[in-house]
Amino acid sequence: MQVNFKQQILPHLLGIVSFYILIVMYFSPILFDGKMIFQNDILQWEGSAKEMIDFRKETGEEGLWTNSMFGGMPAYLVNTEYPGDISRAVISTITLGLPHPINGLFFGMVSMYILLMTFRVRTEISIMGAWAFAFNTFHMLSLEAGHNAKIWAICLVPLILAGINMAFNGKKLLGFAITAMALMLQIRFNHLQITYYTLIVVLIYAIGQLTYYIKEKRLPEFGKIAGILIIGGLIAVGANANRLMSVLEYGKYSIRGEKLLETADENEAGLSKEYAFSWSQGKLESLTLLVPNFSGGASQEGLGSDSNAAEALQQNGVSGAQLSNFLQGAPTYWGDQPFTGGPIYGSIIMAFLFVIGIIYAPKRFRNIFVAITVLSLMLAWGKNLAWFNYTLFDILPGYNKFRAVSMALGITLFAVPVLGCIGLEHLYADNDKQKKTKALLLSIGMVGGFVLLLILLAGAFGFKGAADASFPNWLTDALREDRKAMLRNDALRSLAFILPSALLIFLAIKGKVNYRYATLGIAILVVADVWTINKRYLNDDSLKKSPSESYFAPTPADKKIMQDDEYFRVLNLQNTFKEARTSYRFHSIGGYHGAKMRRYQDLIDRVLQTEISQFVKKAQEGNFDYANLPALNMLNTKYILAGNSEKAVFQNPEANGPAWFPQEIVSVNSNDEEISKISQINTKSQATINTNEYKAEAGAGTVSIKSHQPNKLEYTINASKAGLVVFSEIYYPEGWTVTINGEKSDILRTNYLLRGLVVPKGQSEIVFKFEPTSYYRGSFIAVSCQYFIILVLIVGFILPFTKYANYGRKG
Repeated sequence: MQVNFKQQILPHLLGIVSFYILIVMYFSPILFDGKMIFQNDILQWEGSAKEMIDFRKETGEEGLWTNSMFGGMPAYLVNTEYPGDISRAVISTITLGLPHPINGLFFGMVSMYILLMTFRVRTEISIMGAWAFAFNTFHMLSLEAGHNAKIWAICLVPLILAGINMAFNGKKLLGFAITAMALMLQIRFNHLQITYYTLIVVLIYAIGQLTYYIKEKRLPEFGKIAGILIIGGLIAVGANANRLMSVLEYGKYSIRGEKLLETADENEAGLSKEYAFSWSQGKLESLTLLVPNFSGGASQEGLGSDSNAAEALQQNGVSGAQLSNFLQGAPTYWGDQPFTGGPIYGSIIMAFLFVIGIIYAPKRFRNIFVAITVLSLMLAWGKNLAWFNYTLFDILPGYNKFRAVSMALGITLFAVPVLGCIGLEHLYADNDKQKKTKALLLSIGMVGGFVLLLILLAGAFGFKGAADASFPNWLTDALREDRKAMLRNDALRSLAFILPSALLIFLAIKGKVNYRYATLGIAILVVADVWTINKRYLNDDSLKKSPSESYFAPTPADKKIMQDDEYFRVLNLQNTFKEARTSYRFHSIGGYHGAKMRRYQDLIDRVLQTEISQFVKKAQEGNFDYANLPALNMLNTKYILAGNSEKAVFQNPEANGPAWFPQEIVSVNSNDEEISKISQINTKSQATINTNEYKAEAGAGTVSIKSHQPNKLEYTINASKAGLVVFSEIYYPEGWTVTINGEKSDILRTNYLLRGLVVPKGQSEIVFKFEPTSYYRGSFIAVSCQYFIILVLIVGFILPFTKYANYGRKG
């Protein structure tokens, strides 16, 4: 079939070029000046992953187990590469070589563009929808925070739905391949919460299509298409068999697995409701979708020198640096979340078009995307809609494994532009000018009128922030006035964007302006709208030259500890369990990870936090009570960091070392009894054993460590008496094996979470290896499925290419 380049290819190329140009314009300091986004989560990840990356470079092997944080844990969710995996190459190809993580936003535009074309939306509207989707503040704030996997996972949602929609449009082979590839990539980014939300989106879409097919008496056809897509989904899962098997294995032993302590105030399996719903969007706070500063912007927002707070502070004697510091990070946020980096906003113009979509989109698709929008908002409200969300938490399989439910707003900002663009397309296509005018006036009246109402009734809101109680009344009164002003100013701003957009559509309806030029004008307004809001939060101040180099530069304290080449762990007293800078160079007691091992979290909650706080209190009084650190000592904590100077390094002479013979076995009968015993015993001379699971007797002798790698530890033992040896390593029942003089033996669990081993009398060579079958077993399956998907995608794309190139082109 002959291809008309100008009509069938060029418009799509221009769209892709526009996506590339927007990325280059917004992120030019990254692309041309060598700067990077200062992403705290990514810096912490770099610290966590350093051991694995270095080991891979040095040996060409995968470490699979990291000792760099929380005493040791599987590295599946930290940094692991899989043999034969081609997904990284696929990502690099489809993003045209753009650097990570901004390549995710480019792909988000491509993804949304393809989806809108499958709904027969013309090119210029599809481009506008793609711009709006990629540049919403949810993505930009996530980018600033370092939530790169989340961005990619959400940016793949449109492509997954595009493949499904293609299949229902009759292009079953291509739809199958695109769905499988997009889902394969989404699973690869390992953000299971977004994948869970994606399944909800797909379910709503399927229900909408099922209703239509039943009405049309075409149920067998629906079953055939659904069956094909389900097979595609299963192949996508198979393409990640290596990752999923490892993650599912670890999940049982992480904080998302079942509780181990009877007295734990937690959900039976998964997270506690308090933890899971701590980041819940307020119902009123959702009005930031219309007015960005409705809830006061970010938790630390910049206020000008002409603000009410500035005037009040000056009147009360505050000036100079103190005044400047307060205004640079003023607590203007008054929403329901503990804190926020900024509002969730995707352009008031898209909200306005969404209402047009409700009026004009085909009923089938209107119902689907209204349902997705409403449900995602309800999910994001979390504890603020407790009767609904607590019920889902208790009954939906796997839902209690997730947290920060305000994340569901990413799905809201996906659904709104889709329905808005579909609605605008059908408004343009309608020949009834009177009907179109009425729909336009109704939409602008509803959205514009509501925003105007917010301006007029702004004084009715309380504007009370969480931190207000810590300030004097004169300052909180001033802050509330500033919050009110922020709301009104941004509401006026919203009106300034939707009114000219509505005017352009009106002129197009009347034939005064070509629809294409009207759409281009609206698209420019959309970009200007989201661009200027994003620049409040992700701007040049967020970009740094090599932030990781300065962040991880060795301090005098680091250099002092680095002189010691023995095997030990380090306790950093500064933000112990929420930082991975220590992990960059040392084996850390703390760390930074959202899925710690359950037993280690129990140790933190029940023992370590109290132990550390008591030590610090005594140390401040000049009493360094190292002997009274049973848990830290059994974890071989040789150094305690209290700052960056050499004087801030304290060497613990009571650390138990890598391994030792306890002189006494303390029998326990439950997990609760065992963890409570840790604070009561001398872990150097005593060890607990749960006699319901293991049998061991006290031995005697010496232990020395010969070599240590992430996945292999070797010891030499001289035992004058056979018995239990305790190792300062975290017990994990999957993957670890041990040999004594080449003969396999069994690893015991002692002291609630450490490894133990019963050794014979005499000299023994002990070798621990981490060789998890979950990692190796899935590799063949994964690689086979990946190549199959790529092959079907190529075939499916070439065959109908000329027809699909016509998508989005209207006469």
